[in-house]
Amino acid sequence: MAVSTDERAALCDLFIELGPDEPTLCEGWQTRDLAAHLVVRERRPDAAPGILLPALAGYTKRVQDGYATKPWAELVDLVRGGPPALWPTRIPALDKAINSVELFVHHEDVRRAQPDWKPRDPDPERDATTWAAVTRTGRLTLRRSPVGLVLRRPDGKETVVKRGPNTVILAGEPGELLLFALGRDAVHVDFEGEQRSIAVVKGLTRSL
Repeated sequence: MAVSTDERAALCDLFIELGPDEPTLCEGWQTRDLAAHLVVRERRPDAAPGILLPALAGYTKRVQDGYATKPWAELVDLVRGGPPALWPTRIPALDKAINSVELFVHHEDVRRAQPDWKPRDPDPERDATTWAAVTRTGRLTLRRSPVGLVLRRPDGKETVVKRGPNTVILAGEPGELLLFALGRDAVHVDFEGEQRSIAVVKGLTRSL
């Protein structure tokens, strides 16, 4: 199955296992809020723009909060079922392009908020998908870095996301590097470089 399909199924199974009131790595959101976010993103074209546009965020929050009050099993079924029939991401190629990273990241947002989390074992298809997103994501979210940044995976392949002085190398599995670039701190990555430069990188605001 596609990464997006696998991640959606695993995330929904985890939702049911944990319940609606567990923490996530998304600040201020419990599992019910994250599930509601995913439903709005895929089922409410009138409200989805506010996910990215601050001017519309108030309306999006009201719609999302409404979904968050639904019975838990019903809300999770909406996530599991994906978008409605005529939604563009019903097309497998678009689902893969648009949902693979989104669902991977939010699956990890739930997993890693639990006290006993640990990284999943490497998976060739999932790792290829996350690595493909590392460069474009890192160049966007780490663009404010005053030092150079290189992301390196275990096989030695690397990508330059910011050119500059006192380069720091971040080494880790592709998914770990992607999660770091997207602002998550619950990651397993190693830092190589001057300690002052490493401290700068760790303190960066990593956001779109």
